[in-house]
Amino acid sequence: MLVSMEQADSSIDAARRWIAQDPDPETRAELEQLIASGNLAEVRERMLAPLEFGTAGLRGVVGAGLGRMNRAVVIRATRGLAEYLLARGVDARTLPVVVGFDGRLSSRRFAEDTVGVLVAAGIPVRFFPEPVPTPMVAHAARELSASAAIVITASHNPPEYNGYKVYAANAAQIVSPVDQEISARIAAVQSATVVPLAAGAMSGAHPSAEPVPEAFFDRYLAEVDALRPRIERDQKLCIVYTPMHGVGWRYVKRTFERSGYPNVHVVADQAEPDGRFPTVNFPNPEEPGALDRAMSLADEKKADLILANDPDADRLAVCIPSATGRFRQLTGNQVGLLLADFMLEHALAAPRPLVASSIVSSPMLGAIAAAHGARFEQTLTGFKWIWNAALDLEAKEGVRFAFGYEEALGYSVGRIVRDKDGVSAALLLADLAAHEKTQGRGLGDRLERLYRKHGLWVSVQKSITRPGSDGLAEIERAMQGLAAAPPQAVGGTTVARVTDFRVGADARPRWLPATPLISLELEGGGRVLVRPSGTEPKLKIYVDLCVPLRESERLSVREEEALAQAQALANQVAVQVGLG
Repeated sequence: MLVSMEQADSSIDAARRWIAQDPDPETRAELEQLIASGNLAEVRERMLAPLEFGTAGLRGVVGAGLGRMNRAVVIRATRGLAEYLLARGVDARTLPVVVGFDGRLSSRRFAEDTVGVLVAAGIPVRFFPEPVPTPMVAHAARELSASAAIVITASHNPPEYNGYKVYAANAAQIVSPVDQEISARIAAVQSATVVPLAAGAMSGAHPSAEPVPEAFFDRYLAEVDALRPRIERDQKLCIVYTPMHGVGWRYVKRTFERSGYPNVHVVADQAEPDGRFPTVNFPNPEEPGALDRAMSLADEKKADLILANDPDADRLAVCIPSATGRFRQLTGNQVGLLLADFMLEHALAAPRPLVASSIVSSPMLGAIAAAHGARFEQTLTGFKWIWNAALDLEAKEGVRFAFGYEEALGYSVGRIVRDKDGVSAALLLADLAAHEKTQGRGLGDRLERLYRKHGLWVSVQKSITRPGSDGLAEIERAMQGLAAAPPQAVGGTTVARVTDFRVGADARPRWLPATPLISLELEGGGRVLVRPSGTEPKLKIYVDLCVPLRESERLSVREEEALAQAQALANQVAVQVGLG
């Protein structure tokens, strides 16, 4: 990237102003070195814009500068959050903020600064002294009636990333307009060096900062145990587990030991938290090759099931043996549908159970919910929306949340954690597998029964990349064109209904606000969703298709045909919007 003299001067001035307010000597030196070496393109890239504080909090590459995750950014963000909490009333000085962190290299330092800023502002804190799964922080926030909660985590992002995730007083992730109000408070904090910060606040010596008691995990386990259906289970089920160098193993191990599963084998060189993630290129269980070591161990142990958490243990990946004996990974939709049916099968009839999913997840959940007499709701992507919808509907309609999921491996089982939780989901999925094993069946058999009852639903995604500002403009033109002149048919299937989610938000519930998304509902129950990526220069096309599965048809053959048909529909939509 070429940088003009004017841009270079402006970037250097901005960098020097940043250095002057940065309390961390390491990041000050890092930025000074970039200036001294003449790497002006890198300086400009780091100073071009601040990390945006939104409904996911903050997330970015760790390093020096306005657009990176660093101590200065964390300190300013925490002071802004503190100002927001204090402006809301006296509860901020009596109810605690819960703080936790994952195993990434910078997480403990960021957590220490977070706690230090909060207690210096007169806000009590309950903190986890060691790396902890994100769902345990959300659970503690609910148990303690916290005014907010913060987790320092970048979930399944690459090693160079870190993040700052915020929960509201309802123990669910913040949603708009709260994120905007906090963002405005952060912007008003001019310098990190002048923000009051109590040193050593996580040492245990500060009267306003106390560790979360170990007993809280026992309370979590008791709640999970109460949720488990009382069914016959083969406790000898052989399970291979990996936490992907994250924080899950300590907690999953205790969960399965308490639940009577003695035959659980961890991938040894991925068992302990390690922010370098040395054995995986990308610590995301959805990535190709990420579960190779788990599959190798499963072959060795002749396992019945592979379970994998992402590094902060809020997502769950599942692999099962195929007919050939090789392990295959279930999709997030398949795991979600299995868990939903299992939970609804054993749910109380009253209050009426509620299940929810993100709008890009399989519509098959609606058919399963209807078969069980349950309430079904769809939200925008993210458990911040799923759980805010659940809380609203519980209050207004008297339903009771039973299960929620999104296709990106996120599941919320029961009302224990108001977010996705890969630990409880792992245990409930194992319970289902152990029950099927008592009948001489597996999870694949259970899934096939669902397909034969409700129709075979398949889902595909197509991403179209158009880099640069010209590419973003091209994607925007494609969206505008699709909204102005939607196709009457896709692949010979009539489009029955078109919904442009960019407009009409006043007529929808708050968990379906205005968003750049266009839905094409197809005759026969299928649908196509088109939206730009929120983080990359991509247009994403989602196709969900339902085809009948006759008794004489083999599932594998029909599924392959249906996936090919869905992919063809995605390709045709790409052509129809001018990006094929």
